[in-house]
Amino acid sequence: MVSESRSASVADLASLWSTVTPAGAPCPALDGSASADVVVIGAGFTGLSTALNLRKSGVDVAVLEAVEPGWGGSGRNNGQVIPTLTRPDPDDIEARHGEAGERFVALLRDSANTLFDTVREHAIAAEAEQTGWVQPVHTPGRIAISERRVRQWGKRGAQVELLGTAQVREMLGSDAWHGGFWNRSGGHVNPLALARGLAQAVVEAGGRIFGHTPVLDFARQGDQWVVRTPAGQMRARALVLATNAYTGEFSPTLAPRIARQVVPVLSWQMATLPLPEAVRATVIPGRQAMSDTHGDLHFGRWDARNRLVTGGAIIAPFNRVRRLEAMIGDRLRRLWPQIGEVRFDHVWNGYVGMTADFMPRFHRLGPDGWAWVGCNGRAVALSMALGGEFAKAVRGVPVNELALPLSEPAPLPLHSLARRVAPLMLLHYRQLDRREI
Repeated sequence: MVSESRSASVADLASLWSTVTPAGAPCPALDGSASADVVVIGAGFTGLSTALNLRKSGVDVAVLEAVEPGWGGSGRNNGQVIPTLTRPDPDDIEARHGEAGERFVALLRDSANTLFDTVREHAIAAEAEQTGWVQPVHTPGRIAISERRVRQWGKRGAQVELLGTAQVREMLGSDAWHGGFWNRSGGHVNPLALARGLAQAVVEAGGRIFGHTPVLDFARQGDQWVVRTPAGQMRARALVLATNAYTGEFSPTLAPRIARQVVPVLSWQMATLPLPEAVRATVIPGRQAMSDTHGDLHFGRWDARNRLVTGGAIIAPFNRVRRLEAMIGDRLRRLWPQIGEVRFDHVWNGYVGMTADFMPRFHRLGPDGWAWVGCNGRAVALSMALGGEFAKAVRGVPVNELALPLSEPAPLPLHSLARRVAPLMLLHYRQLDRREI
């Protein structure tokens, strides 16, 4: 069993990924003044993908990271590669954002392929499996959700399929669900290995990554961006802010209006001890990534060592690890009775950046300045695809050709209160989960 420190912050609990993933490339701290054509703040998937795409075009780029590549949400998540948003579907996105929405939907549609193609191109040892992502429905009436998503995504050329109850039972090895939605382009990765592999590819391509270099703030001075850090500064023609849920965690002056648009919520992940092959062969035998239609999400996937990687949500901030182990162990036995006794040896967490409408926010900060926040739990595929889009933006591609539905920052009223009460929304989601639609 995993022990929990008193605070159980995102820095306290070792993840499965940090235990099994080789160390990344050295990233020295920035000391003194430096310059680049483009400065990227944040070495998660978006920041590293942006830098790698820029280096492919010969652009001089430097990445500033508060800790090390993949330390934040990019390296702490479940590793599911899902080419959709959590709630908004294509019709919703396009109705709200018009032509920019259409381009964004196309980017989402192709986002999983973008990730897996990048892994293959750079031979990144990320335990990548493009086995598809399935979203089973937990009540019969919720098959309407699957039907709507298959209809809308299929109309736009996505690799989607509607599954009946028997198909889901065969695919997942469980009687718990009532059909669902399958996107064949999805899958799963070791997310920390992906982040470290991307960082290595950036360095090998001639990019610079400065670790343990939190950014205090940035400002436009003349025709340049000036970025301040505790021990120096970076000047650049263009800037990309790619800090997502961690935007306000290291410096309250970094981008407060952008940070207050999202509510950072702890997402808890867990890994079982390696399970027998006989169990693995009957629980999600095709090794798809799976997350269902519960608001209190039920999800899981296999890693490369026959560990079932899952997780859950919890409200009260005491004894969380033991309570999660008991709760999720019971859940797994209910979903898959054949699994037997369940033991976990890794339980960890990281922040997810949530918005009120489950849509990400994209901003133009000024001349050659760009930012986004609000992954809403779907950052892996989306973040990788956005790296290519931000690289286009700083190279001068016109806004009306970018897949970025831009808006002005709109901080949430009473943001600090919203952050404190956000975990209580789980009670509401559990109530909704019990209802048929």
